[in-house]
Amino acid sequence: MALIEVKNLQVRVEEREILHGLNLTVNAGEVHAIMGPNGSGKSTLSHVIAGKPGYEVTGGQILFKGEDLLEMSPDSRAAAGVFLAFQYPVEIPGVTTMNFLRTALNAQRKARGESEFLVPEFLKKVRDVAASLNIPMEMLKRGVNVGFSGGEKKRNEVLQMALFQPSLCILDEMDSGLDIDALRVAADGVNALRSPDRAMVVITHYQRLLNYIVPDVVHVMSKGRVVKSGGKELALELEATGYAQYEDVAA
Repeated sequence: MALIEVKNLQVRVEEREILHGLNLTVNAGEVHAIMGPNGSGKSTLSHVIAGKPGYEVTGGQILFKGEDLLEMSPDSRAAAGVFLAFQYPVEIPGVTTMNFLRTALNAQRKARGESEFLVPEFLKKVRDVAASLNIPMEMLKRGVNVGFSGGEKKRNEVLQMALFQPSLCILDEMDSGLDIDALRVAADGVNALRSPDRAMVVITHYQRLLNYIVPDVVHVMSKGRVVKSGGKELALELEATGYAQYEDVAA
């Protein structure tokens, strides 16, 4: 069974239609890359899957593990295993990263009918996971993303994925604002989370990220639809030829 199926999805923001009948199927264990120019609807798709307010679904369907995702609240989607790594993670002053992680993790466990982590259990778990990602505990004592570098913000997103263990990870342009060293560190963390039970959707403009997170399938989006799909070699073709050739396909 497909982990997630997007069928003929149509979405608009205010009076402007962004997605025009988008179809996408991702199976467990696969990594899919979605590439396309600015304004093609890549981030809109990620936001709609995560349940971000402000988007009106005017047609189509999203099935996640066979269930109607669009009928679920954002927190229910997270508890069910959907995770969105933001392009620009928000800062939350006054809330330490440690408290944020513990509260979010326990909220998900409670929603799934699992026992919540007590403080000693959580501390041991977060120390183990942070150590595996070479994240210093000192970073977790700071406000969520407050004063973090671009690389630290993305490593914090990877830490959340490693703790929450979602079934579907959507990475919305995680290469934004990263130098090559920070990109490699973040990609290593993502690759460590690849498993037969998990799928990843990597949204990016550029092929360079896919040197580190090698996809099984590459999709080209243009004007709110997937207009071509192929293997990892499609990303190299896009790097060489650009997106212009797909403008007419989408028209």
